[in-house]
Amino acid sequence: MKPARMSLLRFLARLGALLATTSMAGLAMAAGEVNLYTTREPALIQPLIDAFTREQGGIKVNTVFIKDGLLERVRAEGARSPADVLMAVDIGNLIDLVGGGVTQPVASATLESALPANLRDPQGHWFALSLRDRVLYADKDLPITRFTYEELADPRWKGKVCIRSGQHPYNTSLIAAMIVNNGEAEAERWLRGVKANLARKAAGGDRDVARDILGGICDIGIANSYYVGQMKNATAGSDARKWGDAIKAIRPTFAKTGGTHVNISGAAVAVHAPNKDNAIRLLEYLVSEPAQAIYAQGNYEYPIRANVSQNPVMSALGPMKVDSLSVAEIARYRRQASQLVDKVGFDN
Repeated sequence: MKPARMSLLRFLARLGALLATTSMAGLAMAAGEVNLYTTREPALIQPLIDAFTREQGGIKVNTVFIKDGLLERVRAEGARSPADVLMAVDIGNLIDLVGGGVTQPVASATLESALPANLRDPQGHWFALSLRDRVLYADKDLPITRFTYEELADPRWKGKVCIRSGQHPYNTSLIAAMIVNNGEAEAERWLRGVKANLARKAAGGDRDVARDILGGICDIGIANSYYVGQMKNATAGSDARKWGDAIKAIRPTFAKTGGTHVNISGAAVAVHAPNKDNAIRLLEYLVSEPAQAIYAQGNYEYPIRANVSQNPVMSALGPMKVDSLSVAEIARYRRQASQLVDKVGFDN
């Protein structure tokens, strides 16, 4: 082979290698990363993160789990914060992030078309990702098929109700919804009635309601629906499975509206997000049908998309008519709800 031709071939080979390397680097740069600050347990969201990375060209999600003080953490980091997406449970926590000035508005046709107005911020600061309804746990042998939240205060249940602390965000949200639905005076009467019906001090967690129904301490209680899926799908013979098998779950409604109270898990784009485009892509993926299926099948949460199938245990609860009140409107009454809890001595 002539030297000139050999030199040309070597040059072309080197050029090809260089182009390939440049192309790979370009793809890596295009894929990039997104930094997620979350108060959700990592194990619950890891399947969603893995699926996002697979389906979005290799975008790496760097997850930082922050059990408490998410707002304070982002504030302290200031303009140098690496946070792109802020994920939390409870609408109140999301609204606190907005009020704390650590979020920014997002304009996304995908998010707006996927979410009804009552499940997103009007200015685009936060978006719901899944629903968690507050349901009735009842002894499986009780002849109950329908229930209203108002009935928790009915004297027929005196000494038969179990519930966690009234000051827990899940319950202050329910009490706030009661205020919006029926007025503060009626909500106070209701809360006093529920306290009079307690079988034990308002304490513990939601699964403890099922445990205490099994133990004969109470007959009914209020707790989040997704724990039903966790317990009834737990390993046979485990304590959690025994608790789940001891109860049936019924979706209560407000007497006035006929809707079930829901809270949300949701997310917002951080105000100084260094990877804003990828942050929006992550939020858009999380409201997609594949992601919503993971929420429904893996986490037992209620999907925001009506056409997404649920785990059979959750499907057995039947269709849910979500209370038409905006979750943001309900959250405005959290402080009044908390004050009512203290006023009636609910947790004493």
